[in-house]
Amino acid sequence: MTNNQKEKLFSNKFIQNFLDSEATVSQKNKYKFGEIASSLAYYLKSFSNINKFLDYICLIFKHIFKEEIILIIPLNYEGEIWNENIKISANNEFLKIQEEINIFLNQFNFSKNFKIKEILSFENALKNNFKEYTINTEKILSRGKCRGFIYIFSKNISGDSITKDSNFNFIQNCLAVGLENYCLIKTKKKHENVDREISTGAEIQSQLLPDYCPTIYGVDLAAHCRPALQLGGDYYDFMCIKTNISEKRKEKARWALVIGDVMGKGIPAGLLMTMLRGMLRAEVLTGLPPDRILHDLNQLAINDLDQSHRFVTLFYSDYDPRTRKLRFANAAHNPPLLWKSLDQKIIKLDTEGFVLGLQKDAAYHCGEIKLNENDLVLYYTDGVIDTSNSLGERFDEERLIKTFTKLCKQSYSSQEILNKIFKKLDDFTGQNRHLEDDASMIIFQLK
Repeated sequence: MTNNQKEKLFSNKFIQNFLDSEATVSQKNKYKFGEIASSLAYYLKSFSNINKFLDYICLIFKHIFKEEIILIIPLNYEGEIWNENIKISANNEFLKIQEEINIFLNQFNFSKNFKIKEILSFENALKNNFKEYTINTEKILSRGKCRGFIYIFSKNISGDSITKDSNFNFIQNCLAVGLENYCLIKTKKKHENVDREISTGAEIQSQLLPDYCPTIYGVDLAAHCRPALQLGGDYYDFMCIKTNISEKRKEKARWALVIGDVMGKGIPAGLLMTMLRGMLRAEVLTGLPPDRILHDLNQLAINDLDQSHRFVTLFYSDYDPRTRKLRFANAAHNPPLLWKSLDQKIIKLDTEGFVLGLQKDAAYHCGEIKLNENDLVLYYTDGVIDTSNSLGERFDEERLIKTFTKLCKQSYSSQEILNKIFKKLDDFTGQNRHLEDDASMIIFQLK
């Protein structure tokens, strides 16, 4: 409903027309109720305090329905009895019974996890405790959901119930709207808090990924991670195996290049990725070969991964610029694609290995290859090949190999190749379609 429609609905003209249709109400009362309804509309439009709103509803009930005692029991946004906002509307002549109702409410122990079906026990106790009154029950409904209950105490057994009064129904509906508005406000604030926390987490996680590619002698590097959600489970990193040396000497030192993918995406995957990063960085400093690194990492992470019911695929490699040798081990990750410039063909870098986090005694194997000038290696996660278009077709590995091969045959830098592959992905998925999974790539090119 638009703001104009809302203003029209709660305008003085609408309320006056509404009251004019009630021939049984005196003209004086119509004007009085029109003023009340107008101020009630103002409360709804400038809604800020639920307690004051409920007090005002009680004041209206007290002003219009003088012969009855009206008990309002609202439910909070979690669907529980809202004890601190239970209200009673009663004139001064009913002060004694009002006090008795308050005593009864204090003695009746509403369960913390109140369910709507439990209201029957409360209503039976209420009627048994106040047998001298006829007690009618009305649900406060908004969009088909119960937001509370109204109990009308009356000694006039023969008369019509005020629940048939259109004025009562109008106020009841406004009460329902007010409670619904409050629940929506609370839900919105809760979502905003969660969004802030996720944004903060995403910012921290983005800082854990390398800000830039390191300078490695004879190598042109480019890398990028595009998460499907704010937080992602993809991980890539570059680590110099020797730390206590100058930046100039690091260029010719052995470097670890790693890419991994935690099962799933979002917050759980992001947290596990962060945990795994810390463990791996400690392992890399040992200088052990890739297969031993993965074996030890699996031993360290298996308990945490087992409790989370998730696993991790990881490809670990190290490169020595002096010998141009690349050693690698694979924990069931997508094998990187190596473009052999001399042979003008693609080969896959793969070894046997189990995913991290599923098998405690998993074995890993080490592979080794010597790279030549103009060779390129594409590391990637499955989000790249699993992305689909509007027809449900996957980008798949074959399409990636064709795209990569075509780009390798031209004189592009690593960054240009990376950009063009992501552009190809965007063109394939189509406009206004996001990647279904985190997608990360590293381009490693020998100059």
